[in-house]
Amino acid sequence: MIYDITRPVHENTAVWPGDQPFRLRPTLRMADGAVVNLTSVESTLHLGTHMDAWFHCNDEGATAADMPLAACLGPARLVTVPRRDGPLAPADLAHVSLAGVKRLLLRSRVSELAEEQWPETWPWPGEALIEQLANRGLRLLGLDSPSVDAGDSETLPGHHALRRHDIVTLESLWLHGVPDGDYELVALPLRLEGACASPVRAILRPLPG
Repeated sequence: MIYDITRPVHENTAVWPGDQPFRLRPTLRMADGAVVNLTSVESTLHLGTHMDAWFHCNDEGATAADMPLAACLGPARLVTVPRRDGPLAPADLAHVSLAGVKRLLLRSRVSELAEEQWPETWPWPGEALIEQLANRGLRLLGLDSPSVDAGDSETLPGHHALRRHDIVTLESLWLHGVPDGDYELVALPLRLEGACASPVRAILRPLPG
């Protein structure tokens, strides 16, 4: 079984307010006599399910082409968090064991919203939680929300803390209907040189046994 945890991308896909929405343009049409159909895309790279490159919030950070691929595939643990908004603290994950977990995916109420609905609020990892996860060797953190910070944050402490600890982040995962548990994660970015982010096709597969 494969769980596709990637949000569909189309012209109604919600993007960060003020960002460039997705537009798919036909360049050639077989219906018009062309020998192939050809399309082009105009869009923000922070679209649907995507990876933030560290360059997103630091001029010296890695761009999408240089993010560590090894962090993007391997065993991952999916955990539901009950908090509806605000910073997640270590106590919010005290009900689960995170020993040895290198990739952590957090599901919130955002996965229960309509696919095209932009959430008004969401939970995000607080700095104390990020420090705890980093000290335990976390390599990737994935969320179903559109940011690892509050929507109105101007200082982006979550982005900076995760980059400082070389933790890869996935945003806007689609985790509706996927049971909590351990899986194999595959979520590779495109090799986009100079880019601040990249769409990913994220999937989960149950671990053998």
